[in-house]
Amino acid sequence: MDGKVVTFGEIMVRLTPEGYNRFTQTDRINMTYAGAEANVAVSLANYGMDCVFVSKLPEHEIGQAAVNSLRRFGVDTSHVLRGGDRAGIYFLERGASQRPSSVIYDRKGSAVSQASPDEFDWKSIFEGARWFHFTGITPALSDNTARACLEAAKTARDMGITVSCDLNYRNKLWSRDKARECMSEIMRCTDVCIANEEDAKDVFGIEARDSDIANGKISPEGYADVAMRLREMFGLRYVAITLRESINANINDWSGLLCGDDSCVFSKKYRIHIVDRVGGGDSFAAGLIYGLTHGFSDRDSVEFAVAASCLKHTVEGDFNLVSADEVLRLMGGDVGGRVRR
Repeated sequence: MDGKVVTFGEIMVRLTPEGYNRFTQTDRINMTYAGAEANVAVSLANYGMDCVFVSKLPEHEIGQAAVNSLRRFGVDTSHVLRGGDRAGIYFLERGASQRPSSVIYDRKGSAVSQASPDEFDWKSIFEGARWFHFTGITPALSDNTARACLEAAKTARDMGITVSCDLNYRNKLWSRDKARECMSEIMRCTDVCIANEEDAKDVFGIEARDSDIANGKISPEGYADVAMRLREMFGLRYVAITLRESINANINDWSGLLCGDDSCVFSKKYRIHIVDRVGGGDSFAAGLIYGLTHGFSDRDSVEFAVAASCLKHTVEGDFNLVSADEVLRLMGGDVGGRVRR
């Protein structure tokens, strides 16, 4: 397929206690690499698409290991700048049953957050691209990354490249007021908005009716209304929303919707016994990009996205290490999980 996908963000060191150990009890930590836009790039590369990840990392061995973690899956890292003093880190404690998972960030002063927006030559980076993707996490890192995201989105729009943004609000990175101010400007340069159940409320104050997220009650129709209001607010082509109904930390019901052309389509619902939920939204975004760039109908695009993210919940680490064929099999009804021989 012609045209590459470009993603822009931070790839971090992910440090996780073994199994379900708590931070305060563990003496062993597993070390991998992760980041929202990097996760999307890896997913799409695994589906056979040409993907470019743009960022900045230190020149030391940890920075190189992060680059290598992307290269092994075929992601183009030729536009990852090198320099700065440190890579971002996040610590993940896995939840179990009624105990939720917990994330601690250590990313202040990371290389990409300190990079000057002028370091990124977006016209050159976007040469031959058909799609640009980023998340609300990246502009939350610093004023520099916020400006870089806005410039990238404007450049992509001017070059006729589709722009998608996953709102991905993180209250540990910035306030709702600052997120609303920054993301409102960026969304006017965006074609496709992706969100979870809480993002639209947190960032833009748009709340779904008849839903109680804390108690796992989700109204699909209420979120369809949220999506249509987001479309109208920013003139978006599509809005997609993931719908997570949390039974507990280990069992979730998972579905999604896609709104475009004044109509909304809903996916089937999967009950997931979770291995690792982090990166679930990124795998949904990648699946949606895959469907929309491969001529799928709106319904098939959201079905592919939800099936892809369902499978991601069964994979350790942030990266969704599944193929397009595996997603298509699940999407087609092969839900039994029987051994393949």
